[in-house]
Amino acid sequence: MTQQPAFDQQAAHQFFSAACFNQAWDLMEKTDRTPEEDEQMIRLSLASHYHWTQRSDYSLESESIAYWQTSRIYTLLAQAGLAYQYAEKSLAASRRDGERPFFMGYSYEALARAEAIGGNQSKMMAALSKARHWAEKISDSDDRKALLADLDTVKIK
Repeated sequence: MTQQPAFDQQAAHQFFSAACFNQAWDLMEKTDRTPEEDEQMIRLSLASHYHWTQRSDYSLESESIAYWQTSRIYTLLAQAGLAYQYAEKSLAASRRDGERPFFMGYSYEALARAEAIGGNQSKMMAALSKARHWAEKISDSDDRKALLADLDTVKIK
């Protein structure tokens, strides 16, 4: 017989999906991460996504964002193959979610970063072009500016 926990599981998933995402984000912004923090960043991103999948309000939007974050982390860690894999997953979720400009733009931003890490100049430029195309369709000017500013930081290193 399975015993129910003495806490609200939905509330726990809501808490941990956000807390893990934000902690991963804090590590992403850190410029002097240790190898242990790099590993923790991956674990946090994947844990955040897991907890999102357990929420009653999980959506393709949530899926796209989760895959985007994981792709961005693998880009920071110079793991081009995994960065590309998760960028493609973000893009697939964004397409299934009705191709909303903000999410499509950021999915292509992730793809461009993955291609940059892999040293694929022409594919990086193609992804950047698609991301800029979607950015121009974003109605919220702050969101549009944020994406365009992020796109300006994508370069082959």
